Amino acid sequence: INPETREEAGAKYRADYEKVRLQRAEAGKKKKLMTLAEAREHAPAIGWEGYDPPQPAKPGVHVLKGFDLEKLRPYIDWTPFFHTWRLPGRYPNILEDVEAGAEARRLMADAETILDELIAGGELQAAAVLGLFPAERDGDDLVLFTGADRNTELKRVPFLRQQRRSAGGRPNFCLADFVAAKGSGLKDWVGGFVVTAGLGAREAAARREADDDDYRSIMVKALADRLAEAFAEYLHEQVRKDYWAYAADEDLDNEALIKEEYRGIRPAPGYPACPDHLAKKFIFALLDAEENTGTTLTESCAMEPAASVAGWYFSHPESRYFGLGRVDTDQVADYAARAGISEEESAGWLAPNLD
Repeated sequence: INPETREEAGAKYRADYEKVRLQRAEAGKKKKLMTLAEAREHAPAIGWEGYDPPQPAKPGVHVLKGFDLEKLRPYIDWTPFFHTWRLPGRYPNILEDVEAGAEARRLMADAETILDELIAGGELQAAAVLGLFPAERDGDDLVLFTGADRNTELKRVPFLRQQRRSAGGRPNFCLADFVAAKGSGLKDWVGGFVVTAGLGAREAAARREADDDDYRSIMVKALADRLAEAFAEYLHEQVRKDYWAYAADEDLDNEALIKEEYRGIRPAPGYPACPDHLAKKFIFALLDAEENTGTTLTESCAMEPAASVAGWYFSHPESRYFGLGRVDTDQVADYAARAGISEEESAGWLAPNLD
């Protein structure tokens, strides 16, 4: 910002970043990806021998409308809330931080007050739908069936596989690996869900913005987002303990839930293990989510209201999160064929991960 040194400083940083770009490009060239066929041969060895897939206590689709937001308060992870306001640190330690503590406590007090206001006034509503379906793995596809007899295919969902080449010989994961394979004789199940805590959030924020209160408007959006994530956490707990009931005796506090110290995972489209947002279309169709929750998908598969979460439920004890990383053109073509779309459209959905 100094007029006397601006040009020199700008030239220096442009040169520095050009060097970084070149180094990054050269490093990328050295990391050759596996072919998709090689990656599939290098899939993880999941322990299926002697494994008995848990059968849900309450299979099928379940709808929760007009959900009580007060039930979600204990499940809120406040750490990302403070990050929204550019306050680094973890909750609750941040409240006692020497530098950020005073501001964090003020924000927390405001958040609690506004949350009370939103709930008391009925300005936010929450809804959810979840489903548990008979399932099997067919290659990298997840196949869901209409009934326990598994005679009629309900939906076939393509998943993506890691293609990175690991010096340590690590396996190449695909989410479908965590489901019993076709012909294994095991009767496995998989779940899907959509939750929202953002019904009414746009209007609630707009009212405060109209009153020239941008701070409270942003606070409404941040709180709706935290409630949606809390709803996803709450519902997953209910699935493990009640609907699927494979961990009926689970007893974890909120800190343990945030650390994911439970069995099973709930990967969401758009996150590292399944970065293709297209998968939301499969989930929404499977659960009739628009009708059941009031949540819709945009053309680019963003969810409206924004304070919404969609994803899958996997129960195998070895199921885990991972980052897909880069994929090559052979997987783009393969994914297109399995998803029933053009290669051009496939490349568009997978663009952030293309080699």
